[in-house]
Amino acid sequence: MTFRRPRDAPGAALRPAPRHRAILRSAVALVTVTALIGGGSQFTASRSGAVHAASPSATIQAVVPATTPTPSPTPTPSPAPTPAPKPVFSKSARKDLTRRVGSYLKGRSGQVSVQIQDLTTGLSYGYNADMRHATASIVKVDILVTLLLRAQREKRGLSRDERALATRMITQSDNNAADALWYKVGGSYGVAAANKKLKLRHTSVGPAGYWGATLTDVADQIRLLKSLTSKKSPLTAKNRAYALGLMGDVVSSQDWGVSAAAGRKDTTALKNGWLPRKIDGDLWTINSIGRVQGDDHDYLIAVLSSRTRSMGDGIATVEHVAEMVGKALTKAISASSAPKDA
Repeated sequence: MTFRRPRDAPGAALRPAPRHRAILRSAVALVTVTALIGGGSQFTASRSGAVHAASPSATIQAVVPATTPTPSPTPTPSPAPTPAPKPVFSKSARKDLTRRVGSYLKGRSGQVSVQIQDLTTGLSYGYNADMRHATASIVKVDILVTLLLRAQREKRGLSRDERALATRMITQSDNNAADALWYKVGGSYGVAAANKKLKLRHTSVGPAGYWGATLTDVADQIRLLKSLTSKKSPLTAKNRAYALGLMGDVVSSQDWGVSAAAGRKDTTALKNGWLPRKIDGDLWTINSIGRVQGDDHDYLIAVLSSRTRSMGDGIATVEHVAEMVGKALTKAISASSAPKDA
């Protein structure tokens, strides 16, 4: 900024020129407004330097910088539960069971075959499984299945008379009812045709009227039981439940056999057979087939025996063997579900 001394006032104090004074006033006004704004008041300065109060619509707003959103933490996935180990019936356990069953049977009369399968785990075991035995009255389950398949083929339910005969045949092992249904389904030919559909490859149906002389093995009897339990069965669910219902309602004097493998809370469905055979010198055929179902198992069991000294002796043998194989599979299943030490 340039200053000058006036010629007509020697020694006078230095003053800014008028043009410079106007510039100075404007600068002062601008500084004042800036200060006032900083203090919270709102003013505007005109070009001439006059300061005016700002109108409400001209409010100066502070600019707030945009905040960057904080990313949400990624949740840590829960660890997948460790699957329970698959039950295993080891080779050593099978060998031990075979030794124990064989040792027991050495002191008993007759010949025995057994097979057990757990539908829950798939575990199974068989002893002397290739031997065939006469069915005696367990063939009545086969006759019932043949009757149900025939009714399905004819697209009908069982008649009142058929149901009454079936009930007596299974729950009481009534032979007259079995005779009537045997001939109703076509006798040996009808049952053999049904067995072919059920894939009972080792079962030979008895000759005319001699249904109890049908020969079978434990593997085929397990297949027959599966026709009552499997969704893949040619029988409808309703007919499967009907047959198992009859087998679960046998009279108390006939509920022996594979039921020996049942725990206190288990349910059973079974059919037994007993017959002294002349061809065996009036020695007894004692058989039991059925289902034993509990919380952690669903056993299908068939125990067949021939040439035992008496009915009572044969029943005791069948029950003891059924109990032995049932306990062995239960032990294998329990071992797989038991907690392991860390």
